[in-house]
Amino acid sequence: MALAEERLGLAQLLLPWYRDHGRHELPWRQTRDDYALWLAEVLLQQTQVRTALPYYGRFLSAFPSWQDLASAPLDAVLAQWSGLGYYARARNAHRAAQMVVQEHGGRFPPTMAAAMALPGVGRSTAAAVLASAYGQDQAILDANARRVLFRAAGLIGEPRSSTNDRKLWRIAEAETPAGAAHDYNQAIQDLGAVLCRAARPDCPNCPLQSRCRAAALPKRRELPREGDRSARPRRYATLLLARDDGGRVLLQRRPERGIWGGLWSLPSLDDEQILVDSSLRAQVLERYAAAVGLVLHEQSLGPVQRHTFSHFSLEYAVLHASLRVQAVADKGSPLLCWDLAAALQLGLPSPIRRLLEQLD
Repeated sequence: MALAEERLGLAQLLLPWYRDHGRHELPWRQTRDDYALWLAEVLLQQTQVRTALPYYGRFLSAFPSWQDLASAPLDAVLAQWSGLGYYARARNAHRAAQMVVQEHGGRFPPTMAAAMALPGVGRSTAAAVLASAYGQDQAILDANARRVLFRAAGLIGEPRSSTNDRKLWRIAEAETPAGAAHDYNQAIQDLGAVLCRAARPDCPNCPLQSRCRAAALPKRRELPREGDRSARPRRYATLLLARDDGGRVLLQRRPERGIWGGLWSLPSLDDEQILVDSSLRAQVLERYAAAVGLVLHEQSLGPVQRHTFSHFSLEYAVLHASLRVQAVADKGSPLLCWDLAAALQLGLPSPIRRLLEQLD
């Protein structure tokens, strides 16, 4: 057996540490309910615990069961998710709940194959729920567990490469103790979050130090760095804030694919030059108005602002305009006027919500 795939015997050191230092206060650690556990796993995909915590409580309050989530309008689900990002998770969660109710009797499916057939549920998410809700001996490999095992095994290269992915899954399965997968999975997640951090790991206080090959070879502690965040590509947009005489605001539902997928937003006039060329701005507004059957009159252009996504930065300004004709459908993408109070109940991107909240 290759050195990196030898059994490291981590559980006997990790579980006592978890009993004394684990994050037992987290609300999803207080339950074995399959719905609540699945919801936590979905929220924590690509999201840190401190960010996910308030959403978890609000989401459970709004949709306390599979049935409640499955029967809710998608707009209501997106409204609860607003500001959390990666909105495909919300749409997938809604579809998954409908499948659980329709095909699995309102319970998370108890087999790996059936669980992974749910939208948005990969191998590690399925394993985490099966281990915690049903006591199955399932190994996980989320970002924290991957980092801990990568270092402990002394692997090199890209942690998410196909070769290392196969190795890490074999190691994860070998290290997960029979009959204690739930506790072990929580423990390795906590260790990765608290001590075995991506940057500046706290090796002296780590219970796995004696078994960790990276601890003995400090250069192995360094994981491949992500690209320089300051070098993110920039995109530009002018957002159209058009209101009619009654104060209603024009909103357009965005396509499911792409940024703010499925959310209601201000119509976007995507052209960098609009931000600096007032004559071009008038032309673009006129073309847009004609295309969607509206009468729009420019009023003012707000300052350039920035919203940062994971892989790029969006620089945008808000073009204020008056709206003289009620909206019509725009080639299949709903384009509607909303009363301000009703608009704020929709799924909105966080910068759009903040903007609308400031209107009188």
